[in-house]
Amino acid sequence: MANAETSLFVFASKSGSTIEPNVMAAEARRRVEAAGHAEWGSRFVAITDENTALHKRAMAERFRDVFVNPADIGGRYSALSYFGLVPAALMGVNLDRLLDSARAMADACRMPDARENPGLSLGALMAAGAQAGRDKLTLVVPPQLASFGLWVEQLVAESTGKQGKGVVPIAGETPTAAYGSDRIGVAVRLGDAAPDAGPVERLRASGAPMATLAMADRSALGAEFFRWEVATAACGWLLGINPFDEPNVQQAKDATKALLDRYVSERRLPAPEPQASRNGARMTLSGAAQDGLGGEPPDRFLRLLTPGDYFGLLVYVSPGSEDLAGPLERLRDEVARRSRCATMFGYGPRYLHSTGQLHKGGPNSGVFLVIVAEPREDLPIPGERFSFTVLEHAQGIGDFESLDKAGRRALLVHLPRGDAAALTGMADRLLAEI
Repeated sequence: MANAETSLFVFASKSGSTIEPNVMAAEARRRVEAAGHAEWGSRFVAITDENTALHKRAMAERFRDVFVNPADIGGRYSALSYFGLVPAALMGVNLDRLLDSARAMADACRMPDARENPGLSLGALMAAGAQAGRDKLTLVVPPQLASFGLWVEQLVAESTGKQGKGVVPIAGETPTAAYGSDRIGVAVRLGDAAPDAGPVERLRASGAPMATLAMADRSALGAEFFRWEVATAACGWLLGINPFDEPNVQQAKDATKALLDRYVSERRLPAPEPQASRNGARMTLSGAAQDGLGGEPPDRFLRLLTPGDYFGLLVYVSPGSEDLAGPLERLRDEVARRSRCATMFGYGPRYLHSTGQLHKGGPNSGVFLVIVAEPREDLPIPGERFSFTVLEHAQGIGDFESLDKAGRRALLVHLPRGDAAALTGMADRLLAEI
């Protein structure tokens, strides 16, 4: 966490009750007070909807500023609202240029002919692909736009993945991934920066329908935010689902809360019974995975991947763990190469608010590896009877239980420690069985 002596903390929560920003804010407050700042509220800015618990708290505790967002804007459609614009302004982004590009795109998206409407035409491509069995939307971008790919991933996955339907957004995939017949592609240019030519050429060679989007410069992000929001809404309408709700997200939240309540009363976190243990790594299969393997051991989990499936690697380790990044990237790349299936990667708990809706509510074509690991160090959460590690483990286990209840093929691996050797050993055992 940033230096409490010099930092301004932006506390953003649409509902005001989401557990992750609340516990992070509690720790930030502790550090600000420990640094000797009694008026700790002056170090906080709140962004939330009107009359939420956060709105009331920010006023009562005299936050430096409070930005009340229009309540009718859904969280994942909020890039051009206060939730996106306040942090952008603090970063020094030229908001006039950003919003000018968004307004120009908004005008273009009012064109009645869908073929000339940039939002509707992209949405039609996404929906047509999903209806034709090409439901893996593969985004290919230059390195400068990697984080934009993650934003598109959340927007599309959480909006369309429900009622057994959906578009599976694939972002950040290895440049050498093999492509099957279940893809459509979108390539994005940023000025002179083009995406890697290899994936674009292989997508075209695979027969995937392709779209190419061109951004003149970074200020065109405003236009792309608007284009993709319109496209996603249009895609949802064409698929016959509501792109603005998220009916399955609450499942994992409820499961996490139940586990935390058990921990508070029993001082232990209940975990599913493992079917195997390998060098201290406990491995538990979901019911659907057990059925699919027909009694085979969890080591053979990746054999469940078949053409048209996608692999979800869902990990509860620190994104800053450089020694773990390599083994995780290798695992994803090897699965893509050996299975020829699309692959997704998500850090928990971020992915719960990003692709988690798709995993449980979308097409039952996902094969999910959920990894939780013992940390090198733990930290208590001020005002709570559980630590950050307990919360993280409860979220990982809770999501696995939600996947199990949804009939998804999933494997929960609990590593004895979060180091590269334990992770590599587990990955090698699974990869050996593909």
